[in-house]
Order: sequence, then structure tokens, then C-alpha cells
Amino acid sequence: MKIKELYFYPIKSLRGIPISSALLTPQGIVHDRRFMLFKVNALTDHSSESNSKAADRLQRMTVTFFPQLGLFTQDLLRSENGSQNLRVTCHEASETDRTRRSQSIVIPLIPSTEELQGIDVSLHGSPTRAFVMHEWVCKWFSECFGWDTLLVYMPEGTTRPVLGNLLPSKVAISDDRSALANGTADGWFSSFTNYFPGHPTSATHEQKEKEEGITFADCAPYLVVTEESLKDVSSRLPNGGKADITKFRPNLVLEGAGEAYEEDFWGAISILPTDRNASFSSRTDDAQSVKDHQETLDISLTQNCLRCQSLDIDYSTGTFFKSDEGTVLKKMMRDRRVDMGNKWSPVFGRYGFVDGRENCQVNVGDEVIIRKRNEKRTKFCRFPQEEATNLRS
Repeated sequence: MKIKELYFYPIKSLRGIPISSALLTPQGIVHDRRFMLFKVNALTDHSSESNSKAADRLQRMTVTFFPQLGLFTQDLLRSENGSQNLRVTCHEASETDRTRRSQSIVIPLIPSTEELQGIDVSLHGSPTRAFVMHEWVCKWFSECFGWDTLLVYMPEGTTRPVLGNLLPSKVAISDDRSALANGTADGWFSSFTNYFPGHPTSATHEQKEKEEGITFADCAPYLVVTEESLKDVSSRLPNGGKADITKFRPNLVLEGAGEAYEEDFWGAISILPTDRNASFSSRTDDAQSVKDHQETLDISLTQNCLRCQSLDIDYSTGTFFKSDEGTVLKKMMRDRRVDMGNKWSPVFGRYGFVDGRENCQVNVGDEVIIRKRNEKRTKFCRFPQEEATNLRS
């Protein structure tokens, strides 16, 4: 298999940016989902500015509930001094004119936080400290939407806790418990004590969880999908329609899988950088060879990605499709509700975490090898304060 496409999303829920190479870190592709938009709700009749915390009035804006976000594109610009900026463009909604009017704003990709106001925000019950962007930036977004809006920034080095059972360490605990229940563990005492508080290994897990914090991505730093599965979705559309991969919001799109939805059972993959893959056949699936090769980037795939109505948004109008050709979610309901942790949502793609290395550059065309296959599909657990739906935007 090979990497066919790479995407990242500096502002969460806006349309993504295709790139030919990416620097992968434990927290995701560099700059991925470091910004997020929040709607500022008006004060209620029973509250006042003095007793209402600013954060309590914020409503997170994700494309599932704010389809207007589909009207916004983003791309990178390099300034004369070499710094990178982010250009955000709001396209006028139109059902017929594909060359419709637009307006843009340019903001720094890595803004200084010295003059920005700090604010506590939360996504799916996972809190973090962020910074409100300059007033002129928030005003531009407010005018685009027609309501008060804040754009907040999460600086490099700041993360949110990963919830549920998505962390590789949580999967390892689950696997060990299953092994104990089945009588297949190497040693019952070592398997138990590895997770005792205070045990040397438990500290390793705590440190690993800290390193695996995420940005404003919903569940995990990476989402991996395959071209073969996308073709299956396209085959369900009328009149030879083609499903739009960007609506699935992947980071890595792979091609060359044996069949559609084979990735449901992948536990881990390895990426071999282009300049080092000459000795590997394009059909290689040799986990031992990958293990012995020190220049691979390993990604643990821990859980399924459960899909929502965001697949049905018409990016030309910023509304949900009404025609049959646009209702992708319904067409996946028939046979893709395969995760017993949430049987009402169809599955497409796998959430992933980079193993070990601090960062590594990967490129379109790099070879990808399946490092681990699971015997059965993983089971997504519900978040403490959120349903495990609408979790990719």
C-alpha cells in the first residue's frame, strides 16, 4: 500500500488543506486543528454579565451542527520574512454559481500569545487552555456568520486529554484483561501488576497518556482511511456519483488495500519513507521485517471512526443535501454499523496514534505496511459526558 493523499485542518471543521508531505508528531500533523471557532451565545433573562462566565456562553462550532462551516476554505501563505500565514476564505453560498463571490482574511499560522486573552474551553468534556485571537479576527468571523464568534488558538505544547478507550495504553490494558479472561496471558501476576498504581510500568502508561494528548481533533491525532473503502461508498451513490473524501476529514488516505473496509481489523501500520523503501515490495505485509527496520514510522490504530450527518453537507451552499445523491450517511447505514460500542453510527476509517518517535516526515507515495491485524473489530466506548457520535469534524 501507499499514501495517496495527506490532509490537515488548521482551523477545526473548516475544509482541509491537501499537502504532499507532512511532519507527524504524537499530537498530530504539525498545525493540525490548533484553532477552533466558538459561537458566543447571548445572556439569558436569568443571568447577567457579572455572574455568567464567558466560557459558559461558548458553543463549540463543528460542521455537524454548523454546516455553514463547509463554505470556508483555508490555505497556507508564506510571507516575505519566511513566516507562514493562514488564509481563510468564506465563499458565498450558491446552488448554481460555482464562481461565486468570496472574502478572505489572513492570520498568522503560529500567533504570539503575549497579547492574547487566555480562556478555558472544552471539547467533548476534554478541557484545555486556549487563547482568544485578536478582535479584528473574531470580528471578521462574526460578520461572516451573523453572530458573535470567537476564534481560539491552542499553542504548540498545549493539549487536551484523550477520552474513552482510544489511547494505545488503554487498548493494551483491555487486551491484557481479555488475555487473562481467556487464560492466554503470559503470566497473570505480571499482567495485573503492570497496571497497579505506583508500579514502575504504570508510570510509563501515565507518561504515555500525557504525550498522547490531542489538539482540537475530536478523538485522536490521526484518522486513516483507504481509497478502496471510498470506492465502495461511491458505488452506493446514484448516477455514477463519487463520494468526496474530504467530507470524511482524513489525515492519511491509503491506496492498495486488499478490499474495502479491510482497515476495520488493522491494529497498527508502519510507514516507510520514500527514500528507504526500495527493498520492500509494494505488496509486503511482513510485520517482522518492519519490526527489524529502524526507519519506519509506526501508527497504532485503536478505534473506529463513527460517522455522522456531516457527510451530507453541500459545500456549495453550506446546507445539508436534500437530493438522494447527497445523502451518503443513509446509504452507509445498511451494513456499516459494525461497531458494537455504538450500533447506530456507520464506521469509516480508523483513529491512530504515532508510536515512539517525536516527529517524522512522511510523503505522498510513501509505502505503508500492515504491522498488526486484530482478530475482531474494536469496540468504541462512550465518552463520560458525550455520546460517541458526531466525532469527526
